[in-house]
Amino acid sequence: MKKFAAWKYFLLMAILVLMLFLGICSALFFGSVRISPSDFFAVVFNAAGDYQTQRLIIFEIRLPRIILALIVGTSLALSGAAFQGFFRNSLADPYVIGVSSGASLGAALAIVGGFSFVSVVSVLSLASFAGALLAVFFVFLISRASGNPPPVTVLLLAGTAMSSFFSALLSLILVLHDQDLHRVYFWLLGSLSSASRQTVSGILPISIVSWLIICLCIRPLDLLLQGEDTAESLGVDVKKTRIIIAVGASLAAAASVAAVGIIGFVGLIAPHSVRMMTGPAHAKLLPASALMGANLVLWADIIARTVIAPMEIPIGIISSLVGLPFFLYLMIRRGRSLGTFT
Repeated sequence: MKKFAAWKYFLLMAILVLMLFLGICSALFFGSVRISPSDFFAVVFNAAGDYQTQRLIIFEIRLPRIILALIVGTSLALSGAAFQGFFRNSLADPYVIGVSSGASLGAALAIVGGFSFVSVVSVLSLASFAGALLAVFFVFLISRASGNPPPVTVLLLAGTAMSSFFSALLSLILVLHDQDLHRVYFWLLGSLSSASRQTVSGILPISIVSWLIICLCIRPLDLLLQGEDTAESLGVDVKKTRIIIAVGASLAAAASVAAVGIIGFVGLIAPHSVRMMTGPAHAKLLPASALMGANLVLWADIIARTVIAPMEIPIGIISSLVGLPFFLYLMIRRGRSLGTFT
């Protein structure tokens, strides 16, 4: 792939930032209750008048929801990019390889146990993290046994198998705790409807830690794409690096799942779409992926809460409706060589 010109990269980033700005404005102004720009500025600058309802909608409902969408989108995109480098395969998305399912199982166990996502280190977030790491561990063992990098079919089958296994356990939990069925089911579809200041304050510190871990692995991720032998010859402790990458990527995915449920394919679409323009170098790929992921979740949430307002479509349904055709397109386009970086 030809080197991506610097001006083209800045143009891409500028477009993504502009899309994000437009998305934030749309999310603030549109919904079941529309707020005009004049009302918004009146609320922000404490203008005289009765703006109590608008103030409540902006600061207690829409602004926390926007911030949560940006955090979740960024986390899922960075998680997907890290897992793709980890497995050396551009289909290694948290949703596809079963990480989200593992995190959802852990979170569901916490939910039926009466816990919620209300603090920086909550039982629900820790349970999600444990489930995500467990999924990564098993998928890595299964796929590694078939080659390095693993064949795409093996990676997909391993992810599908783990997703099915965790889904079966989750179904068993719901059967045994049917009083929590509706709560867990709606959460599994993915939704930002429960966004609040508490949710944002709970997910933000965890997400920042996961982002820092992933960003600190930029050079090792680049070297791992060249193969483990090459990476080791250049001074990378491959085993330690893989553990760090797995922890950072799993933590990002688990925090998102614990806060809003399962939102699939963001970690696949965001890194893959920008990689076609930036190339595989993670110094450019990660920032562009983060912006793309934030855009995807934000705009999907806008659609979810406005298309049939005042009713709301779970955002997980929107992401799957968009992500599944994208996934199938990649499979048809690349065939047996699908997804590999080699």
